[in-house]
Amino acid sequence: MADIKALAEQLVGLTVKDVQELADFLKSEYGIEPAAAAVVVAAAGEAVAAEEKTAFDVVLVSGGASKLGVVKVVKEITGLGLKEAKEIVDTAPKAVKEGVSKAEADDIAEKLKAAGAEVEVK
Repeated sequence: MADIKALAEQLVGLTVKDVQELADFLKSEYGIEPAAAAVVVAAAGEAVAAEEKTAFDVVLVSGGASKLGVVKVVKEITGLGLKEAKEIVDTAPKAVKEGVSKAEADDIAEKLKAAGAEVEVK
């Protein structure tokens, strides 16, 4: 089992070039077609996706019916001026905050939703 785990960790660390070289090697040495190699690459990709995300983006999807309230919250969250905050709301969908912790992203999203905005945390 330890060998399999070590192999999986090596596969996850492969670059695109390394994956291509692996596919070529498997085809020439063992007759394994690239489609089968793609399964290996897909498994490695799933392992990477399984890693926990630590940075989140809060995206304002829509200002909703009460844009003025949303503009005020955006201004408070971002520290921007009124004009810049209004521009973010008017040009939605737009990121309000990027690269924040899950807790901070959820807090920001709740404030915006309370003001009537439609928000996504990505």
